[in-house]
Amino acid sequence: MSSDSEQPAPEPAASVTVTDPKSMRALAHPLRLTLLGLLRSDGPAPVGRLADAVDEAPGTVSYHLGTLAKWGYVVEAPELASDGRERWWRAAHDTTHFEPLELRDDPARLAASVAMRQMFLQHNLSEQLQALEAEATLESEWLAASSSGDFLAHLTLEEFAEMTGEFDALVTKWWDRGRTTREGTRVVRYLYNAFPRP
Repeated sequence: MSSDSEQPAPEPAASVTVTDPKSMRALAHPLRLTLLGLLRSDGPAPVGRLADAVDEAPGTVSYHLGTLAKWGYVVEAPELASDGRERWWRAAHDTTHFEPLELRDDPARLAASVAMRQMFLQHNLSEQLQALEAEATLESEWLAASSSGDFLAHLTLEEFAEMTGEFDALVTKWWDRGRTTREGTRVVRYLYNAFPRP
């Protein structure tokens, strides 16, 4: 019989829905958001490798991983450690989900969700700026396949809801296909927002 340490680790759950203000505020931190993103995109990793990736001290990284673990975003992966000194971590979920409509009637949850989403937007902008700076060295084929833009449309509420549903279905299709690394693939980011213009 195999020991617990030899059992294969469970696959991450597809998504976690966040509603607790403290849990949302745990994500409203740039380093924690970066660490969670690395574990979700690149898979499990030891503290040392994560510290190198984010250019922070291992102790700092361990502290923030502990905060993420407290709220269930990451879990330890001891089965991957080569010795007792090495601490490995994995993402507990593939994505984070929230429902703005369900959060706005509670002042504490609304404030926490706004702080969390502001951090998401800042994180996304930072990544987009890095990609822009890297275009000069990006292979021509990958640059040609890239896209960006925005548009305005005069839509009824029903049309707006239909458009959003089609976007979500499109993203789900390609997210399902690209969940695992295959030969010739690289991580591709697709960012979009659909909202009534203020």
